[in-house]
Amino acid sequence: MRARVPASSANLGPGFDALGLALSLYLEVSVEEADAFAITSSGCGAGAFDHEEHLAALVVREVLGHSNFALHVHSDIPLSRGLGSSASLALAAAAAAGSVRPLAVATRVDGHPENAAASLLGGLVAAGMDRAGEVVARSLPLDPQWRFVLVIPDEELSTAAARSVLPTSVPFADAVHNLTALGLLIAGLGDHRAFVAEAMDDVLHQPYRMGLLPYARALLDELRAAGAAGSCWSGAGSTMLGIVHRDQAEPVRAAAEAFLVNHGVAGVVQVLEADLTGLVLSDG
Repeated sequence: MRARVPASSANLGPGFDALGLALSLYLEVSVEEADAFAITSSGCGAGAFDHEEHLAALVVREVLGHSNFALHVHSDIPLSRGLGSSASLALAAAAAAGSVRPLAVATRVDGHPENAAASLLGGLVAAGMDRAGEVVARSLPLDPQWRFVLVIPDEELSTAAARSVLPTSVPFADAVHNLTALGLLIAGLGDHRAFVAEAMDDVLHQPYRMGLLPYARALLDELRAAGAAGSCWSGAGSTMLGIVHRDQAEPVRAAAEAFLVNHGVAGVVQVLEADLTGLVLSDG
């Protein structure tokens, strides 16, 4: 069985650990019966983890209950860049192995229900855990006019490192600020005419993470100055994301590429659409 899933961007500013967006960048996992364990990989991370402790191998082994399988992973999703690569991999591996609850498996393995839910359902989602410890995910409206400019530095940034700088508590006023911004953001993502730039002014996680990437704040400002409706960290970074109307995608892309050159930051810029399909399963 082969499973294809999209990358995801979580948080989107004030939607910390709640919002996820599927993007048109993909990962595939194929699983076949075999006499003994075998693994191959291509694309991002190719060959770096081709052993029995590969995340996909661990997930497939858990689902099947044995190691007699051949596994292939192809990924176009950069690792440790805030694009949900681990959640996508765990979800695809569980689905390719035949799990009837791939979202639950991926969330338990990766710990980010919003990333896994976006890769499963496609589009814009809100996700979290209920009181029984089960994943609850719901699709939200997303205006088809939106495009997403991703500035992907070569520099990796682990989720653990990005979480280590966050406070253990936040002021009450900051929590209220983010709740207000989140409501406005959901409205604006559903209808570009309702979008307000202040909807992405997060105060719960982004300000604390700016020191991890010295150019981050200037890059986010540059994206908005070039025509992005809003800009934010993609997940825990290092990728930065600009939300743009499709007519502004190319000017914002050009400005982002110029920023990388002018600031000596190695990386690439991509303009992506939202993936609206999510998980796709096929034979062989």
